[in-house]
Amino acid sequence: MKKLRPSGGYRDTCSFQTATLIYDSTVWFCEKFVDSRSRLVDQMVQAARSGRQNIAEGSRASATSSQTELRLLNVARASLEELLLDYEDFLRHRRLPQWGPDSEDAGAVRRVPQEFRKKHGDPADLSDLSDHQRWGLYAPWLDHTDPAVRANALICLIHQANFLLDRQIGALERQFVEGGGYSEQLATARIAHRAGKKNPPDPTDQPDLIPSCPQCGGATVLRTAKTGKNAGQQFWGCADYPECKGTSPI
Repeated sequence: MKKLRPSGGYRDTCSFQTATLIYDSTVWFCEKFVDSRSRLVDQMVQAARSGRQNIAEGSRASATSSQTELRLLNVARASLEELLLDYEDFLRHRRLPQWGPDSEDAGAVRRVPQEFRKKHGDPADLSDLSDHQRWGLYAPWLDHTDPAVRANALICLIHQANFLLDRQIGALERQFVEGGGYSEQLATARIAHRAGKKNPPDPTDQPDLIPSCPQCGGATVLRTAKTGKNAGQQFWGCADYPECKGTSPI
């Protein structure tokens, strides 16, 4: 049976690939420029790892829960924001210069994807490269002997990753509002199956197909009574059960 909603595929997303580059670069940055006995090493490496791993975990969770996917992407976004502050603190505490957003150095890092496409043609995309090849494009900054150059380049990459995550989160929020969550889609598919239909209806085309909770006004899901005089019969139950016990008959 085909899945109601696809999941995975995160390895091909620009957000995951950029987060991987940030994670690897942070590990090597800390090995070279931060005292290994400092708690800062663990904090920075874990923040970078969290950014990457939560993108992957959110992608896998997308098959069964839009809310979980959104929560994990927001965790990834927050972790990268924490890492951003660590790099800014590193520069400030050592009285090293931080590139302005409009500086030529910051612009050069931001233009790497455009320069790559310009060199290889418009269809070319960094997402098609291996991790090693992608690293090579940023090596002039990420392999630099000056910690200020490395830290500033990573700040630019974190801003890029956060921008990508913001767009990804916004798109998922729109999909959830327009198409509903997994529970709603699963209930719709179940009704279509019982009715002998091959193509399940789109909840957005039939807004009355799934009723709202009569108590809280939230979404409902298809449930089956396990006990009592109605045991074995199906009904619409609030998706927030047990916090809300609202029900509607089918």
